[in-house]
Amino acid sequence: MRITGIILLTFLSFQWAVAQNLKPYILGVESTESVADLKGKVASNLEENGIQIVGQYEPAADANRWLIVVTSPELQKAVETVGGLTGFASTLRVAITKEDGKTLVTYTNPVYWGNAYFRDDYDKVASDYAALTAHLENAMKATGTFVGKPFGSEKGLAIKNLRKYHYMMGMPRFDDTVELGEFDNYQTALNKVNSSVNKGVPNVKEVYKVTIPGKDLTLYGFALSGEDGESDFLPTIDISQPKHTAFLPYEVLVDGNKVLMLHGRYRIAIAFPDLTMGTFTKIMSTPGNIKDMLEQLTK
Repeated sequence: MRITGIILLTFLSFQWAVAQNLKPYILGVESTESVADLKGKVASNLEENGIQIVGQYEPAADANRWLIVVTSPELQKAVETVGGLTGFASTLRVAITKEDGKTLVTYTNPVYWGNAYFRDDYDKVASDYAALTAHLENAMKATGTFVGKPFGSEKGLAIKNLRKYHYMMGMPRFDDTVELGEFDNYQTALNKVNSSVNKGVPNVKEVYKVTIPGKDLTLYGFALSGEDGESDFLPTIDISQPKHTAFLPYEVLVDGNKVLMLHGRYRIAIAFPDLTMGTFTKIMSTPGNIKDMLEQLTK
């Protein structure tokens, strides 16, 4: 009877977890320290918990924001297991934002973004994401009192809806990617992007680069500046609290011989699922502007 009870409890716990709606971000720590003081502390605690920092920058040239991009053996193992477009899941983001007199340490919810990007293959890598989630929580606990509150959507998204997410009928889904360029092979595509980065591209600056071992997959993250960049569109869409600083930076994936980006109308919507159509209308040109900026990498 005891074994049967344990099995039933495990099953009910699993069903409860599946039934919960997911939100895109987690509030890890609330602090009275400055953004500058927390940068090093958060970075050190992440690394001490086996999480690799691959890039950092100040999003939207806003001194009240700082963004740390991370990867881990678990993330890379998950991507290596499935491959393809899951290369977009090679990193997660940890943000430090000063707002309302507090400094908040937030991060992209691994389970939310994992289900969004791995979709029906997520179950194959769920254990990797569970391990990574524990490492992130330990890093937050070492930084301050762990809050662990999901945010970024009032009701959240059910897993089945997240895996096939689109903002509304006719809008792009995860695999409706934008092709920025096609080349003879993976190495040629990679060389082209690297060459463009080294020469310099107007309003596009590399924040990180992660290559998946054993796969023709390299993920880049780029800070976008200029009149159509982050300073233009982030204040328009990041209007709730806590702030969605961990939305950035924007990614480009070299997948085999193709250079791809997630469609702006998907990538922005999945990060801000509660934004109204009225707000999206204010940034109607942003997806195209992002494409134009990133397309410079392949010209």
